[in-house]
Amino acid sequence: MEINGASIFYREAGAPGAPVVLLLPGWPSSSAMFRDLIRELSVNYHVFAPDYPGFGNSDVPDRSHTPYTFDALGEVISKFIDKVGIGQYVLYATDFGGLVGYRVMMKTPHRMKALIAQNNPLFLGASPWFGPLVPYWKDGTADSREKVRQHYLTLDVIRDLYVSGVRDTSLTDPNQWQIDFFSLQRPGAADTSLDLLYDIRTNGPALKSAQDYLRAQKPPTLVVSGKNDILFPADSQQRYREVVPNAEIHLTDSGHCALADKSDEIAGRIHDFLGRVL
Repeated sequence: MEINGASIFYREAGAPGAPVVLLLPGWPSSSAMFRDLIRELSVNYHVFAPDYPGFGNSDVPDRSHTPYTFDALGEVISKFIDKVGIGQYVLYATDFGGLVGYRVMMKTPHRMKALIAQNNPLFLGASPWFGPLVPYWKDGTADSREKVRQHYLTLDVIRDLYVSGVRDTSLTDPNQWQIDFFSLQRPGAADTSLDLLYDIRTNGPALKSAQDYLRAQKPPTLVVSGKNDILFPADSQQRYREVVPNAEIHLTDSGHCALADKSDEIAGRIHDFLGRVL
């Protein structure tokens, strides 16, 4: 689908007319992270999973005329929702997907019927994982940017997102982190990620607005996160109840990319949850 002159790839499955589940991926992945979940959910739901510009199989528009910020990604996903004809939807958001999805949620109030958060931040945290980003956030210099590139855009760091905190790493498919790493080698894709990693520093007001919105609207909320996540650990996921007191929280024995080894468990939780709240 063309949006803002760029080709945006997306996966779609399930029956038109069924309740819509919108799956928004995290960094540095794409809709590929949802392939098993899409198969599970499409039995009962109409599922959409787009790739952001610069990610997965979407185009990588030139940075000189396309900003890579969370505000900009939110605009693209909002246009995608309208263009494919989604009215109301359940939002499944993980990692970057929350920072994008919250913007979509607030841009079109009352269209989000339920929220499913998987290793998704709602409050600013201070994980040591972000430590090497702090100098870059402070000065934004070319030198700091290069140090971030050399640290984060490596196969080891991306692999750790999938295996850190996982009890049985044999259950995770190595193709997942290899595909993520390979996608960063496309022309322009690495700088796309560096721009967005830099833009994380601006998300305080957006998260506060999302908290206020969720506190006021109290949508049905399910948290299905890996409790051993080095980025957003169990205590950060429990904080959803500060905003939505009736949030259902199920923390599985996994890490940041919990779908990689706990997809069946998470799909079961989602079917039970949506079967009750929709």
